[in-house]
Amino acid sequence: MDPKLLEILVCPVTKGPLRYDRERQELVSQAAGLAYPIRDSVPIMLESEARRLDEPAREPPRGGAA
Repeated sequence: MDPKLLEILVCPVTKGPLRYDRERQELVSQAAGLAYPIRDSVPIMLESEARRLDEPAREPPRGGAA
């Protein structure tokens, strides 16, 4: 995640700060209780795509066939 981009981005719901969760590839808004996914290095800043913090994290997609 580009640090300059993280400085600019805010939660679309609360307009508050976001915390980058590298392990889960999410931007977390504690105030809104939401985690916005980052897909292919692009933050998806849509409330409808966000995970509620009280829900388990989604597993990242795995490449390759089983």
